[in-house]
Amino acid sequence: MIVIIDFGSQFNQLIARRVRECRVYCQIEPPTVTADQIRTWAPEGIILSGGPSSIYEKDSPRVDAGIFDLGIPVLGICYGMHFMVDTLGGKVKKAAKREYGFASLSARQQTGLFSGIGKETVTWMSHGDSIDGLPKGFSVSASTANTKVAAMANIRKKFFGVQFHPEVEHTAKGRKMIHNFLFDICGCKASWTMKSFARDTVSQIRDTVGDKKVILGLSGGVDSSVTALLIHQAIGKNLTCIFVDNGLLRKDEAVQLKEKLKSHLKINIRFVKAASRFVKALSNVSDPEQKRKIIGKQFMDVFEAEALKIKDADFLGQGTLYPDIIESQSAFGGPTAVIKSHHNVGGLPKKMKLKLVEPLKYLFKDEVRKLGKTMGLDDDLVWRQPFPGPGLAIRVIGEVTKKRLDVLREVDSVLQEEIRASGYYRKLWQSFAVLLPIKSVGIMGDGRTYENIVAIRAVTSKDAMTADWAKLPHRLLGKISNRIINEVRGVNRVVYDISSKPPSTIEWE
Repeated sequence: MIVIIDFGSQFNQLIARRVRECRVYCQIEPPTVTADQIRTWAPEGIILSGGPSSIYEKDSPRVDAGIFDLGIPVLGICYGMHFMVDTLGGKVKKAAKREYGFASLSARQQTGLFSGIGKETVTWMSHGDSIDGLPKGFSVSASTANTKVAAMANIRKKFFGVQFHPEVEHTAKGRKMIHNFLFDICGCKASWTMKSFARDTVSQIRDTVGDKKVILGLSGGVDSSVTALLIHQAIGKNLTCIFVDNGLLRKDEAVQLKEKLKSHLKINIRFVKAASRFVKALSNVSDPEQKRKIIGKQFMDVFEAEALKIKDADFLGQGTLYPDIIESQSAFGGPTAVIKSHHNVGGLPKKMKLKLVEPLKYLFKDEVRKLGKTMGLDDDLVWRQPFPGPGLAIRVIGEVTKKRLDVLREVDSVLQEEIRASGYYRKLWQSFAVLLPIKSVGIMGDGRTYENIVAIRAVTSKDAMTADWAKLPHRLLGKISNRIINEVRGVNRVVYDISSKPPSTIEWE
């Protein structure tokens, strides 16, 4: 195990991904974690992340200095290195010349962190401060033309610091450096796999829940499906899943879920039909945020009413993922605390008085997919593209009515069929249709039409933080457009969204 201290870096999750790619488990912790807590976890190493602060600023984040007395190897990255220097008696100052982007690194030693790296390598810098004096016992291990102390080491104590970012793709040998730290310096073993995670997690759920009952809100997405599978393997019939058909789903979605989860895996699922209730509540509502709030409230009311029918339930299962946890405990509270108030983090109604079971809370999305595959989950569920909680309500721009939802459902069905047939489904992060609140003139047969416009959105991404519009072949786009206009009554024009994120978002609302 490796502990990563989050000093507010935009790359902290990337550090964790690099460690886990080496099949070593890691946890990201805020600077408020204590040396005593870390001691009880007995990690093989500690990584101090970068961050936007300067160490000499009054309110710069700091972690318990006792971590340097644990006898555990420590790697400081950028701000993490500055914290190490400042804490151990060195000096950090504002750099005479800031350094951003690519930099050629000259390594003075080809051992330890730089074993197998070579004398010269390309790294990626992002800093305005530099080391002006090393702590006792440290030596310079690498430099750039602009930065004398681009890397430092105290070999005896196994303390290392780098000014650049080894976790980003731009650092040519960054993965090798992290590999060296994990295995050569910390002595880790590559033993963390999805198979071992599943085994350990099922055992932990069984120990935690015992013979009590668990309720789970099932959406049909990969997160909730894998969560259901883990809990089901642990406690069997004592798990009850509640699937709320809110009328905002894709075509035949509830039927497909029933087939894949209930029939094949024998998971206990209650299907609640509430479409008319949701559509009625959304009547005459066009504002996106108001839509979300209405849908959220309706869902909680329906879910709670159904949950109360299940006697003696003590636990609520949730498919919370690690990025949600990280964002909710960021070093600074972070802008994400405002932008993304995630419903899975602290969103449990108090009056339900249920304890949480969150078996995926230390996994990233790609790891959840691997876990689902390992556990035998159907490929259609494992590789299902993200689908928003409010469903098609935020893809029907403007007022939501059953008629407009039905049009979009048919359009989306054609789109999904063609994207899958073309082999692009798993290459895309998301692909979906949006029904616009405007109409356009068209000609069908010998008659004039005045019908709906739909927009097609397809993006590529690794984590949804940034996304690029997908360069789908013109022939494929033409076939999708042709089929939609010919097969879906009420649509006479199809447009393609070529906006990237940022500045646009993936969803339109």
